[in-house]
Amino acid sequence: MATVTVGTARVHYDVEGSGAGPALLLVHGTGSGGAVINWGQTAPRFTGDRRVITLDLSGADRTVDDGGALTVETLAAQVIAVIEDAGLGPVDLLGFSMGAPVSAAVAALRPDLVERLVLVAGWAYTGGDEYLRNLFTLWQRLGEFDPAGFGRSVTMTGFSRGFLNSIGREGVEALIPNMPPTPGTLRHVALDLAVDIRALLPRITAETLVIGGTQDITVPVENSRELHAAIARSTYAEIDAGHVMFFEKEDEFVKTVTGFLGA
Repeated sequence: MATVTVGTARVHYDVEGSGAGPALLLVHGTGSGGAVINWGQTAPRFTGDRRVITLDLSGADRTVDDGGALTVETLAAQVIAVIEDAGLGPVDLLGFSMGAPVSAAVAALRPDLVERLVLVAGWAYTGGDEYLRNLFTLWQRLGEFDPAGFGRSVTMTGFSRGFLNSIGREGVEALIPNMPPTPGTLRHVALDLAVDIRALLPRITAETLVIGGTQDITVPVENSRELHAAIARSTYAEIDAGHVMFFEKEDEFVKTVTGFLGA
């Protein structure tokens, strides 16, 4: 475990694994559980021949800050600081969901720190997608007035119908507490509502892989296709899964990512 101070935030990060190739930094999505909830199961799949960095952005439980409003640029600065503090750059950078626009911003603002970029279930502009704007607004309302309903909503949209049915009622009920509407989670949701990285996308020079989930009903797959179209040096892949595709189809996800990274 390590920490680095960025503004008012004391950012927590971990480095695991070994290997001489570029380190892989995984950036989590919305939710105060941060890296443990997103990457606790999947990160070890990448540590056999490379170092893997996971961090907790502001709003996650293990990173402490002043509780203020978050921006893409604020969180990108935290990712940049972790790369520099760990001394492992340039890195391969993978961002999931909220972490995708944050990672795209890092690649645009500090191309010297990013070898290759992977954007998973991401999007560029919330205000241009009425579905996204309304979903995140609903999450805000549920988080304030119906915490139990919030958990069910994010579980329902986070996974495909087929996956939820495959794990059964007990499995679904076990997933619901994984993303409670804590103040940190709701700070992330507020950021989700404000995302607009359109001006940064043409500045990305890193070789990029964009991955969309064909059954994603949190960030519909069209958003990933639009990211791919807007990034000059990008390739595109789809996985037949919901939003949390690395949980539903972990083997396919790992194979897709490592195939691109050459690991």
